[in-house]
Amino acid sequence: MVRVLASAVDVQRVVLIDRFLADMRSVPLSDLGTSDRLYSLSGLVETVAYYATAVMFLIWLFRARANAETLSPWPHRRARPWLIFGWFAPVVSLWFPKQIVDDIWTSSKPGAIQETGSLAAARRSGLVWAWWVTWWVTSFVTRGLSPFYANAKELPAIRDAALFGIAGNILTIGAAALAIAVVLTITRFQEDRLRAMAWPSPYTV
Repeated sequence: MVRVLASAVDVQRVVLIDRFLADMRSVPLSDLGTSDRLYSLSGLVETVAYYATAVMFLIWLFRARANAETLSPWPHRRARPWLIFGWFAPVVSLWFPKQIVDDIWTSSKPGAIQETGSLAAARRSGLVWAWWVTWWVTSFVTRGLSPFYANAKELPAIRDAALFGIAGNILTIGAAALAIAVVLTITRFQEDRLRAMAWPSPYTV
């Protein structure tokens, strides 16, 4: 929702700048000032929402990992501290977090371990792959290219920065949707497994 609202602010900003560049007299300077304030406010809200979401995801990740260790006897490839440090450590951040989620997925999915006998050799989820690739594409676009637009001063450059923001928001929304799908699927796997453990089949001898 925050990204959708931020995109609306960016679109309004682009339209306003286009009008101003076409005819300076058609846009009061006060409107440009209001647009600047809305843009700054939306950036602040996006930052707060990003870090709040990151904290909630890490809390879920720790709980999902604890449940996964209960559901499967096979050792996970990464120790628990990597659930946090894996996102920030140079180089290994390219694959450690995905390995962690892969192992949680395999440990949680009914019957997945029996297919391979180990977490390392398990078949990887297409959904997790889609989330991870989208996450890295989004990170590259929003973080890698943002310095080129962060200090835009001229109106054409500011307009391009707003268009860049819209593209980044679209990618972020896609990555977030896939992350939600991963979280909900793993949670459903674990709830089904834990429920089955608590209420064994009446046909079990």
